[in-house]
Amino acid sequence: MTLTATSPAPAPAPAGPAPDLAALAARHGLVESGARPCLPEYTRRLWGRRHFVTAFATARLTAQYSRARLGQLWQVMTPLLNATVYYFVFGVLLRTKEGVRDFVPFLVTGVFVWTFTSSTVLAGTRALTGNLGLVRALHFPRAALPVAYAVQQLQQLLFSMAALTVILCCCGQFPRPSWLLALPALGLQATFNTGLALVMARLASRTPDIAQLMPFALRTWMYVSGVMWSVSHAVRGDKMPHLVAVALEWNPAALYIDLTRFALIDSFAAGQLPPYAWAGAAGWALLAGVGGFVFFWQAEETYGRG
Repeated sequence: MTLTATSPAPAPAPAGPAPDLAALAARHGLVESGARPCLPEYTRRLWGRRHFVTAFATARLTAQYSRARLGQLWQVMTPLLNATVYYFVFGVLLRTKEGVRDFVPFLVTGVFVWTFTSSTVLAGTRALTGNLGLVRALHFPRAALPVAYAVQQLQQLLFSMAALTVILCCCGQFPRPSWLLALPALGLQATFNTGLALVMARLASRTPDIAQLMPFALRTWMYVSGVMWSVSHAVRGDKMPHLVAVALEWNPAALYIDLTRFALIDSFAAGQLPPYAWAGAAGWALLAGVGGFVFFWQAEETYGRG
């Protein structure tokens, strides 16, 4: 019989407290990848990417109609064609132009201003889902994407406003000092739109089907925003419940449309804006802009990980 020696089993490691991995990482300067920074730091980082935001928006605007033969003319032709259709359906067939002076400037201004909001909201739903490769490959404040899409729509609005100026002049509405009021009105609307784009970007990142539902929601919103009919005339007619009238008057899209019409159209300026118009427009801009930014920031760690 042959006996073989066996090595003794290693002694168990002495029991002790588990190492504090978080403290160990902090001691060596390691931080969690993709961790959400505090809101002031997040805002600072987003401001640091402002050149990327403008360059990204400009590149998208340039490439949007690059394959179309008419190119960038579609930026102006699309709302003009929509205005033509609405004029025929609502102005001629349904006769909503009766009782509305300067109906063509009234309608075209409403269509252009409304298109600014609807296009920004739709773009926001695609800001993250349409750029997942970029989101997953690079580390940057994700809010830069919906903000860039909102900036793109603002740039496109500038082309539309140039065309609107020509249309207004052809209809006898010439530039005057009150036209300067359109600048703060559109500035408040741009802030409101950006906040909505941030909200929709977060919602669509978790539920992509929202992008399919938004055209129907926006179409309904358009019909109650006075794009092709006068909200003030409808409310003054006392033909609707009080709560409905209040909802129509405080509709943010209707407020921005009315403020722009008040600035650009003589006959509309002859009437009196509701005393709360500017305060309501500023309140909606503050609520959507700040609230939308905070709402988006709260889910910063989840984007691109679904």
